[in-house]
Amino acid sequence: MALALSRWPIQRRAGTVLLSAVAVYGAATFGFALSTMLWLSIALLAVSGAADMISVVIRQSLVQLETPDAMRGRVSAVNSVFIGASNQLGEFESGVTAALLGPVGSVVLGGIGSMAIAALWAKWFPALARRDRLVEPAP
Repeated sequence: MALALSRWPIQRRAGTVLLSAVAVYGAATFGFALSTMLWLSIALLAVSGAADMISVVIRQSLVQLETPDAMRGRVSAVNSVFIGASNQLGEFESGVTAALLGPVGSVVLGGIGSMAIAALWAKWFPALARRDRLVEPAP
């Protein structure tokens, strides 16, 4: 996916692509949880990784492009702390839900949660959903 994005960068409909990538990530995770075939599980993990890379590229690009120059370092530092903390919190959440629901239930819940977040963010943040370009032309 990194090679594809470097060859064909996201130029239009960035908000739609971002939210769609999160939804695809959730759907692939959900499918992986229910899969009993090795080849299908591997394919779904590849799809989820590709979708995650698309969403990360768009999110990181928007943070860098939308942050004023004077605050970019501080915003990037705070963003880095939250990303690092989210990994730790996600691992804890996955362990707790796996203990309560089993490993398959935990992964199913994670996939459903990702799809729900994509839908809620589209509703709650319509400007993000409508975002066309990563770099908006100057007025």
